[in-house]
Amino acid sequence: MAMMVHNLFLKIINKEIPAKIAHEDDLCLAFHDINPQAPVHVLIIPKKVIRTHADLTPDDAAVMGHIHLVAVQLAKDLGLSAGYRLVLNCDEQAGQTVPHLHLHLLGGRDLGWPPG
Repeated sequence: MAMMVHNLFLKIINKEIPAKIAHEDDLCLAFHDINPQAPVHVLIIPKKVIRTHADLTPDDAAVMGHIHLVAVQLAKDLGLSAGYRLVLNCDEQAGQTVPHLHLHLLGGRDLGWPPG
């Protein structure tokens, strides 16, 4: 549990380190990635610490639905009408580098497939 308490995203939520905020409400925070993989690369995170997708419980259904609705609004606000990709990596082997569930919103260029 201590690992989760001191993760980078929690420090951003708590305003201990700066971030370029794209959206904030009671349930989530969205901010621009400092190492963008596309012209638009925003991370959307729940304010509740959930280590990874595999740790979701039925109690998290509302916040996960909310994060997806925030992604829809951000895609509109950021001009991604031609399309966008949502990525949610689960655990280290899949590329999750911060132990706090996060949804990547990517767009602004053609995105190839397969992604990795």
